[in-house]
Amino acid sequence: MVGAWNAANPDQKVTAQEIPAGKSSEEVIGAAIAAGNAPCLVLNTAPVAIPQFQKQGGLIPLDDFPGGKEYVESRTGEKAAQYQSPDGKYYQMPWKSNPVMVFYNKEIFAKAGLDPENPKLSTYSEFLDTSRKLVKSGGAEAAIWPAPSSEFFQSWFDFYPLFAAQTGKQLVEDGKAQFASADGVKVGEFWKTLYSEGLSPNEMYNGDSFADGKAAMSIVGPWAISVYGEKIDWGVVPVPTAEDKPAEQVSTFSDEKSIGMYSSCKNRGTAWDVLKFATSKEEDGKLLDETGQMPMRADLPATYPDYFAANKEYTLFAEQAERTVEVPNVTGSVEIWQEFRDAYTKSVIFGKGGVDASFKDAAGAVDKLAGNR
Repeated sequence: MVGAWNAANPDQKVTAQEIPAGKSSEEVIGAAIAAGNAPCLVLNTAPVAIPQFQKQGGLIPLDDFPGGKEYVESRTGEKAAQYQSPDGKYYQMPWKSNPVMVFYNKEIFAKAGLDPENPKLSTYSEFLDTSRKLVKSGGAEAAIWPAPSSEFFQSWFDFYPLFAAQTGKQLVEDGKAQFASADGVKVGEFWKTLYSEGLSPNEMYNGDSFADGKAAMSIVGPWAISVYGEKIDWGVVPVPTAEDKPAEQVSTFSDEKSIGMYSSCKNRGTAWDVLKFATSKEEDGKLLDETGQMPMRADLPATYPDYFAANKEYTLFAEQAERTVEVPNVTGSVEIWQEFRDAYTKSVIFGKGGVDASFKDAAGAVDKLAGNR
């Protein structure tokens, strides 16, 4: 993308580099904001960090540019509203998503006497029955093995996709926690059953449990297609819901990355033009072609029909990309997720106390955090 821009704009050449190594990209970017040396654009800005970066004064609202708001909304479509900040402005350009779904190992399913073409994973009861058969058969150590650790973002790959599928809601809406609802508790109880019956281990696995054949299933996005590729005979289905919902009604977590423009930028006009160039139909097509990650565009399958005709395994993800739920854009976002994760780790993963009571306690704390705007 940089090469193509520079060739077309020799008087406005730009450079690019990877985000320097650190504990997390967010930590590195936050430190750069504080030091006043953040780059103009970061094409790896996590939505969960936007409220903090905004509070630091580190982000430029894209609404400041002529047609900025319209550009974000026309490219992204209806999903754009999830990326708006509480003040009504866009401090991020939704760029690409990796909508998560359930990958399953067809070979392990077949060994367990299950039909790999009809894996019976659409409801909680089906998923649990299938998981019990998988582990009992000895085909895999675990049915599914999400990270049982307590980092705030781990809930995006166990609880949150199922919560999104069940409710279509974000973790926090209108300043109020949503996860202590009857549906939220159902999701927690489902995972608690997996842990209590030993179908999901509560020890950390150092590596990729699905790739290594230790787990029969995994919740991941389309990036995994090229990783698992020929090594595993895999299938993919939407995440389960309490009742059997048609696939076209099931939402999931987006695992999205945005482009942020940072306030230390001196050449803002050029940066805005580069941002639009990087998210043009042509450049989005190249991103899709090279990575299989989904550009945040309205009606993606119809925008790139040739790609999806030639890469049918990605079509399910493109359809799923139309139905994604983002992390809430609220002040104290990371602290809110950590509050929830701590309650989840205790009651769901390690079975200490009831899910209902644990979630209600966490919801009280989250409501206070979300109210401190």
